Amino acid sequence: MEVVTAVEHEALQRAAAGGLSKAGVVAGDRIAVFAQPTAGVLAVALGALRSGIIPVMLDPALPQAERADLLADCRPALTVDGSDAVDALLSGAPLTLGPAPLGRPMHYTSGTSGRRKGVWSGVLDPGDAAALLAEEVELWKFDAADRHLVLSPLYHSAPLRFAAGTLLSGGTVVLPGKFDPAVAIAAIAEHHPTTTFCVPTQLRRLLGAGPLPSLDSFRLLAHAGEPCPAPLKERVVEAFGEDVVAEFYGSTEGQFTVCPATEWRSRPGTVGRARPHRRLSVDADGAVWCAVPRYARFAYWDAPEKTADAWRGDAFSVGDVGRLDADGYLYLEGRRDDLVITGGVNVYPREVERVLDRCPGVEEVAVFGVADDHWGQRLCAAVVGTASTAALQEFAAAELPPARRPKEYHVVPEMPRTTTGKIRRLDLAAHLALGDAPQARQS
Repeated sequence: MEVVTAVEHEALQRAAAGGLSKAGVVAGDRIAVFAQPTAGVLAVALGALRSGIIPVMLDPALPQAERADLLADCRPALTVDGSDAVDALLSGAPLTLGPAPLGRPMHYTSGTSGRRKGVWSGVLDPGDAAALLAEEVELWKFDAADRHLVLSPLYHSAPLRFAAGTLLSGGTVVLPGKFDPAVAIAAIAEHHPTTTFCVPTQLRRLLGAGPLPSLDSFRLLAHAGEPCPAPLKERVVEAFGEDVVAEFYGSTEGQFTVCPATEWRSRPGTVGRARPHRRLSVDADGAVWCAVPRYARFAYWDAPEKTADAWRGDAFSVGDVGRLDADGYLYLEGRRDDLVITGGVNVYPREVERVLDRCPGVEEVAVFGVADDHWGQRLCAAVVGTASTAALQEFAAAELPPARRPKEYHVVPEMPRTTTGKIRRLDLAAHLALGDAPQARQS
């Protein structure tokens, strides 16, 4: 377990910048970073960004073929892979750094609904860089008293963003390594963190790992990455406190909303209102659009057509579908790529899942479509928990119209997931040996 203060980490970042310079990497270049959850990797990422170099953050567990594909796609000036490569950079002569990251790391989308895409924001001018950092600090109230617990992989955007915001605000970061509930509980007991970021899968495992230590040190537990079932959310709020828990809705491309638990309880199912400096809208097809400042714009790497499709003026969409109420609260219904057309009726899995989440004995549910000669697509549900098929059918009959009731239920011990905990909906049919899932639209 590593614990690093802002002062200690500043020295590591400056050394990393010197190591990059010695290796011939210059502002505007990309470096590929196979990101273990260590203070050294975090220093390489921040030292690069504060020098105008864009780190491409990649999962070290990627299969060799996918690793080669992504490296060929992003064309890095340098690949940083393994502790020896990190240590070599950290031995560089320290350089002076800019006060704020001069860009966002490049991440690849998770690929749950099609081919992975690189999200590229380029190098920012100092004014825009300062504004981007100030927005994060303003929203999450990072300061020098914070001790942030890193529980999620640094090769995804939110975990890296929270750790960076804490260090750049003078705080301390605790890095216990790859997520393990027992290790996380020990870190909480020993280091009394004030903030953390989790995905719901981690929260479920944390709450199921046995007695928790005191959680009184926390001022913020932020969660995102996948829908959080209402029963789990209630357990999290009960454990950490209503004034501590906050959900946000965003994507690799950008951030949309924030929702404190108090607002979620008063408006069940919402993911909140637009975060500061954002503006939400929903078009006639139900697609959610988010207008952002200049410093939050992005392009899809080497994909101008997909970039053009994602933007309308200063607003972008990632294909999610939802609705806004009169007070500006957003309710998500699903992704266009997840849409199931069964018997001629459009069904978004999330709207069915939200209902089945309330069935007694359901811990988790994922709804998906399977090609069917009669229905076009057959609506199916994978369920984790103790609920029987009969109980699920009875509950659905009382709560859902016929077209939105799954034709089949499959009780499973766990769901297939990405490394960040998102359910791989496209894999469910094969996972359950149900035949072919409908062909995903490339996005």
